[in-house]
Amino acid sequence: MTVLIKGIIVLALIGIIASLGSGLVFLLKDKSQSKRTVKALTIRIGISVALFVLVLIAMATGLITPNRPFG
Repeated sequence: MTVLIKGIIVLALIGIIASLGSGLVFLLKDKSQSKRTVKALTIRIGISVALFVLVLIAMATGLITPNRPFG
């Protein structure tokens, strides 16, 4: 189960980076008042919030544990 959660986290991070990249491309390409940049960044924010909630739930249920500091 831990591998599944970690895989979902990695896929979400890749999705965030892809959405951020597409937002940058739309920003540079679209010279008019296109809403594609806003839509791409809105998707990125949605994925980020979902990832944050997933990590909190996984930590609360004990599926993942935070690293302990040295010492």
